[in-house]
Amino acid sequence: MKTKITSFYLAALVCALTFATGAFADTESGFYEKEHIRGFVSLGGDFRGMRSQFEKYVNTTAFTGAEGYDSFDWWYIGLHLNIGAQYKQFLTWFDINFMPTQTSERPSSEVDGMPLYDVRWFTYGADWMFGYKLLGENFIINLIPAVGFGFNLINFHLASNLELGSGDDAGVTLRDRYYSTMASTFNSELELRLELGQFAIGIYGGYKVVRYNELEVEGTELTEYTKYDTDNVGDTWFVGLRLTWIFLSDWQSKVQNKL
Repeated sequence: MKTKITSFYLAALVCALTFATGAFADTESGFYEKEHIRGFVSLGGDFRGMRSQFEKYVNTTAFTGAEGYDSFDWWYIGLHLNIGAQYKQFLTWFDINFMPTQTSERPSSEVDGMPLYDVRWFTYGADWMFGYKLLGENFIINLIPAVGFGFNLINFHLASNLELGSGDDAGVTLRDRYYSTMASTFNSELELRLELGQFAIGIYGGYKVVRYNELEVEGTELTEYTKYDTDNVGDTWFVGLRLTWIFLSDWQSKVQNKL
């Protein structure tokens, strides 16, 4: 079911991007004035607090069959590149997001003759966001609520070349590599922005809903070989800082050239 939901979101994202690209390229469209569209690029960083289910999911999955490692923190840093467009008070953008890799160092070089590895995890993904400037298009201070949807991948590098299962179920061996699974996402945020001409700085916060598919290792779901049963929840709350550069619209460029 989760795979179907994720596929639906990805298909919707691709279709919507195709439609948006075509609409912005249509010079004869009558429901907006193309010359007043402004592109923008922003960089952001935020503090992300993991919900208890997410923290449990990460630590249970990452340390499958491992002992002696330090567990991961309940928070991490999120980094963002936003590329979008503004038309009057309406904004839409793609939020390309990722996090620095978190690492739990190996307690020794090997155990029972089997090499141990540092345990690592990180995520990355993209959301298509829609926002609205509540206090007007060009007000120096603005509130911008936004919502969006997208996808996210979580990646785990496990502790060693452990052989999972026993008896008739034995034979699946973890390798020295990352294992990944995908999730559908729903993102909501509120930004308080100070806008000075083409430059803007904003403080934002919000909540992101994430539901991961089951993690597969060597073609088999990891939960089939563990005694743990965790919900594949990746929900986070966040607060951060965003710097934005807003390009001039065609109309603004023409006005400046005439001055």
